[in-house]
Amino acid sequence: MTNNNKIFWDDFGKTDLLPVGKELGDISLLFDKIEDEQVNFQIEKLNKIKNKNDMENNNIIPQKESITYDEFTKQDIRIATILDAEKVAKADKLLKLIVDTGIDKRTIVSGIAKYYKPEEIIGKQVCVLINLQPRTLKGIESNGMVLMAEDVDGCLKFISPQGLVSCGAVVS
Repeated sequence: MTNNNKIFWDDFGKTDLLPVGKELGDISLLFDKIEDEQVNFQIEKLNKIKNKNDMENNNIIPQKESITYDEFTKQDIRIATILDAEKVAKADKLLKLIVDTGIDKRTIVSGIAKYYKPEEIIGKQVCVLINLQPRTLKGIESNGMVLMAEDVDGCLKFISPQGLVSCGAVVS
């Protein structure tokens, strides 16, 4: 050790680096104490990231923001039967469906042509959101939405009753 109190590599391992009685000065902590609250917050944050990554890796779409019960009850979902189906001209994904909702017969344009041929869905019972505002697609006014489920492979499947149900039956 030199006179200016610098320590060199050769000094490490020696036991006489500090003279006897030398005051070290104020002692302070090198790190702040981590409270349980901070640990729990970070664990929760990491779990959210992990869950999001797990969902993305399994092609699971995250939950949408919460709605109130009153908002949910505004939806009018009914059982309908597909009476007719045809491809929409100049559209690869769209089928024009005529459905019997029990209240009326209406046109619904649905993006399911990639998954279903028109002739194979005629007579199929499906769940339809009937109080959706009309929307024009490729010049055709669509008056509702056929409810579908998307599996992990991205294929659409109909939401249908297990047995034969009368058209217009309310889904609740």
